[in-house]
Amino acid sequence: MTKSYHTVQKKESLQDKATRLLLEFTKDIITFTTQEESVLRETIKVKSFPKGTLAIEEGEFSNIECYFVLKGCMRKFYLIDGEEKTTGFYTEGQPVNITTSQQKNMPCGFYLECLEETLVMLGDAEGEANFFAQFPRFESICRKQSEEMVGELEQAMAQYIISSPEQRYLSLLKNRPELLARVPQYHLASYVGVKPESLSRIRKRILQRRNS
Repeated sequence: MTKSYHTVQKKESLQDKATRLLLEFTKDIITFTTQEESVLRETIKVKSFPKGTLAIEEGEFSNIECYFVLKGCMRKFYLIDGEEKTTGFYTEGQPVNITTSQQKNMPCGFYLECLEETLVMLGDAEGEANFFAQFPRFESICRKQSEEMVGELEQAMAQYIISSPEQRYLSLLKNRPELLARVPQYHLASYVGVKPESLSRIRKRILQRRNS
């Protein structure tokens, strides 16, 4: 009788998965040694949120300065007179600022919802300082990347303010088309600043122009 042997594959831990994804995002910017990868795996703080979870709520106090999305999709919104106003969507490789040095000891002013099962790396001043103390060569690289991200966010916000709802939707089509398949239309409508039925009319006009 022939015995069959099955290799049981070890399930990837949350910490290992987070490290692997982070290394994939940073491979074109930073090269880690084996030792550095090991320290990174042991020291990074990660958290997983089920779909539909509010990762942050208005009025909460948090010592986390940012989330870095490793997997999933998050929606930032404000509650104004009982109505949700969506201001951003964050997917793989994007940071979400929670607090800044100027906002410490102040309650959060917005909500952060996980539209998908989401894995994030938690960023705080203490953890960042400890890592840079061990590997100072990364500090200037990370600072530069942070400055570039802040500049991009400021540019995106300025463009959002001066754009019409249709222009905002066209910008999504051009720059982040994957969101159309990952985000419900009523959230997209909130983001561009219209009701869902108005967004349907905008989409229809765009389609008609493209087919004419």
